[in-house]
Amino acid sequence: MQLEKITKRSYDDACGTAHGLDLIGERWALLVLRELLLGPRRFSDLKADLPGISANVLTQRLGELEAKGLVRRTLLPPPARVAVYEATEWGLGVEPIIRALGQWAARSPAHDPTLPLSAVSIMLSFTAMLDSRAARGFSGRVGFRFGADTFVAEVADGEISVDRAPIDDAGAVVSGLPTDVAAVVYGGAPLSLLDIAGDRALARRFLKLFKLPPKAAVEVARPRA
Repeated sequence: MQLEKITKRSYDDACGTAHGLDLIGERWALLVLRELLLGPRRFSDLKADLPGISANVLTQRLGELEAKGLVRRTLLPPPARVAVYEATEWGLGVEPIIRALGQWAARSPAHDPTLPLSAVSIMLSFTAMLDSRAARGFSGRVGFRFGADTFVAEVADGEISVDRAPIDDAGAVVSGLPTDVAAVVYGGAPLSLLDIAGDRALARRFLKLFKLPPKAAVEVARPRA
């Protein structure tokens, strides 16, 4: 496939960072890719998890990302025969960039963790905010159910992996809204905010493995005399 020549709002700069912004710098592009990091999604699912985006803009961004080789549109096999979008192998390579950007931006004093959050966002946040010291010696699989979507997070040897997967073999299953999970994990809200099945002690310990980085010191400019 011949990739689309990038001309729209190009920085005309040979730096890889500039070219990266040519690829994913348009508004919503990076968030659309984020939502595809844990597996294929239907258009309606993407629209629901990106509530601020219009259908027209989502269609445009998906088309641009597909033309650039970062996303592909496929049909699920029968009997579904539903069109879905998925990140290409190259597109999936943006994950460490999104993780690093999230870690960096969470230090902003203006960051508001109470804003809307998608299921993919909260699951990916675990990979960015794992406290390696707290995770030392911990081992377990915890499932998460957000409506019809299920994910599994596994921690072992101080490392974490997150997948969109069945939760049958998880030691504990956490159900609730993504914002409620964030409130418990990062905001100190009570565990009773969530529904937990299985090993509650495992779930409780897992949910304490993550922490936001300290806020950056920001100097406020003084008004000139």
